[in-house]
Amino acid sequence: MSRLEGRVAIVTGGAGGIGAATGRLFCAEGASVVLADHDAGAMAAACAAIRKDVPGARVHDVVADVGAEASAANIVAETERVFGRIDVLVNNAGIRAYEPLAQAKRETWERLLAVNLLSYAYLSREALPALRASGRGSIVNVSSMHAFIPRAGMGQYDVTKSGIVSMTRTLAFEEARHGVRVNAVCPGATLTPFHEKRFAAAGQTRAQIEAIAARSCLLRRWASPREIAYPILWLASDEASYVTGTALMADGGGLTTQPP
Repeated sequence: MSRLEGRVAIVTGGAGGIGAATGRLFCAEGASVVLADHDAGAMAAACAAIRKDVPGARVHDVVADVGAEASAANIVAETERVFGRIDVLVNNAGIRAYEPLAQAKRETWERLLAVNLLSYAYLSREALPALRASGRGSIVNVSSMHAFIPRAGMGQYDVTKSGIVSMTRTLAFEEARHGVRVNAVCPGATLTPFHEKRFAAAGQTRAQIEAIAARSCLLRRWASPREIAYPILWLASDEASYVTGTALMADGGGLTTQPP
């Protein structure tokens, strides 16, 4: 369990779901991890859970609104202050909106772009000097299967996820000569705390929740956050040392129609 031994990683959106699962897995694999999120309470709980599950875990939290440009430099500076270096950046923060494009408000567009896309750009920019100095720097951007399969009613979110894939490929071209690999993971239906709370508020039954996933992919089920953390771990590790500029689909065989 040492695929990231001696390395330092930043994970945004680290207070829950895929981010917290990635932080836990990275710590178990020997990394020192900084989790960044805006929710101080959820962040403290995530760090406490990691320390409980992974004895000796080196994890530090930074409470920040990643949608604000200034936060990127602060997160990088705090990581270097606490752990002295940066080897891996996982851009995972994301928010959602449920507005048809014909009704999409400027405020919604600006907020989704700030968190879902620009935070990735700003954090990558600020972390790149340290990632270049690492000698084996890796950026993993969390996009979505819906970067390639857009939906009605979530156009703003899907547009930002498409932008992440494009940014990933461009940055891979630019940073290859500096020894920094840049890849994306595109999750499908993942049962995170966000979804669990939303389904509970809507009064949906377990059968209804499972039916949603059954219609979305060949495997006919939800992914757990940990199942998405593993592809992120692989791309961050030396096992993927010849992989850059790719978008890895972790979507259970994602579909737009129900499988037979």
